[in-house]
Amino acid sequence: MRKITIFLTLAVILSSCSIYRKYQRPEDLQVNVDSLYRAELATAQEDTSSFGSLPWEELFTDPYLKDLIDTGLVYNTNLQSAILRVEQAQAGLYAARWAYSPSLNLSPQGTVTSIDGNKASYTYNLGGNVSWDIDLFGSLLNAKREAQATLLQQEAYRQAVHSQIVSTIATSYYALLMMDEQVRISDESVVIWKEQVRTLEAQLKVGTINENAVTQARANLYGLEASNAQLKQQQKETENALCNLVGRVSGTIERSTLAEQTLPETVSTGVPLYLLSNRPDVYQAEMALAAAYYTTNQARSAFYPKLNLSGSAGWTNSLGQAVSNPAGVLLNAIGSLAVPVFNQGQLRANLKVSKAEEEIAKLSYKQAILDAGEEVNNALFAIETAGIMLEKHQAQCTDLERTVKTADMLYRKSAAGSYLELLTAQQSLLNAQLSVISDKYNQLANTVTLYKALGGGKD
Repeated sequence: MRKITIFLTLAVILSSCSIYRKYQRPEDLQVNVDSLYRAELATAQEDTSSFGSLPWEELFTDPYLKDLIDTGLVYNTNLQSAILRVEQAQAGLYAARWAYSPSLNLSPQGTVTSIDGNKASYTYNLGGNVSWDIDLFGSLLNAKREAQATLLQQEAYRQAVHSQIVSTIATSYYALLMMDEQVRISDESVVIWKEQVRTLEAQLKVGTINENAVTQARANLYGLEASNAQLKQQQKETENALCNLVGRVSGTIERSTLAEQTLPETVSTGVPLYLLSNRPDVYQAEMALAAAYYTTNQARSAFYPKLNLSGSAGWTNSLGQAVSNPAGVLLNAIGSLAVPVFNQGQLRANLKVSKAEEEIAKLSYKQAILDAGEEVNNALFAIETAGIMLEKHQAQCTDLERTVKTADMLYRKSAAGSYLELLTAQQSLLNAQLSVISDKYNQLANTVTLYKALGGGKD
């Protein structure tokens, strides 16, 4: 009865020891997850659903973009590497689970002995040995839990790469559509300016204008042609980068137009706590912390004794001359208890290192939470700003189109207008049109950024 009491008391003490506890999310991060969003965005927190939960197939409706994303998710080398890392982590967890099982090794032996040329004698030993580490103090348990956390960490990394590929392909695709519009406007502007130069050259011949007007117009034409060439270069480079992203050689990208792209009417960010569970990079950081926690527990368990049970069995014909039938069975069993005595300094150093690594992982997790809140806030404000800018630039284009028509009419039909006014109005209209194109792209790109910031793009 006394032995049972001692055993139960020991079990209670060990069960309360930290080396057996599972990882729990730390409460001393000094980050209020319920206030990750700025006060101006508080109304968006009432909905527990999130824009980031929307499957990417529903957000990106352009068939050409869908095809590019599908291709990238199959052939992108970064994602393929992330998948292999998950397989490595799965193998590590498999090995950690098998560490609980006894190890069995077969060791057959045979010898031939001959002395002074006499008849040789043959002996054999067909045997094997078994070794089993008894996990009294949680070393194997924490190793298995660490492997599980590492697997979850690698899976979260794969999800983060998946999300990054989806968002990068979409952003690059929208950038390509923006450049298409910029090139189109630039081409039209070059045609208009060429016609303007021809008209001015004709007026110069009849003496209605001076040479300065012609040289100024021609100089502006050269500048437009140079900008047009640079835009087309950037357009090709973006195509090549997009091809590289989806894992294929450089070439032409099939695509639609910027005007055909649509945005969701409403965007719900969800509450910050849901944001934490949906972002793969935040979960990856937390699983890195969990793995570090279990590494620290392994360093603690190294201070305790280790119990190993081993045994061997075999069939041999060399039992000795005293046995009438020399062939027989050999059995052997050993139990050993290893207690660390002279390596306490090294064990303390290892524990100190593990604790430091755990604190570093905790800080990284905290920073991941802060980064998540910052990205969401920035993306929300960027979407709002892009919408305001688009509205204002569209209104600006409307007025400038009227200004150009009026300036052209005054210049051609009366002495009230001047060539400089017409030139200035046309240049302003060109810049406003390019601003509208840029604003439309920013709306799309910032929506993709918000989608990724909320954990969207996972499979």
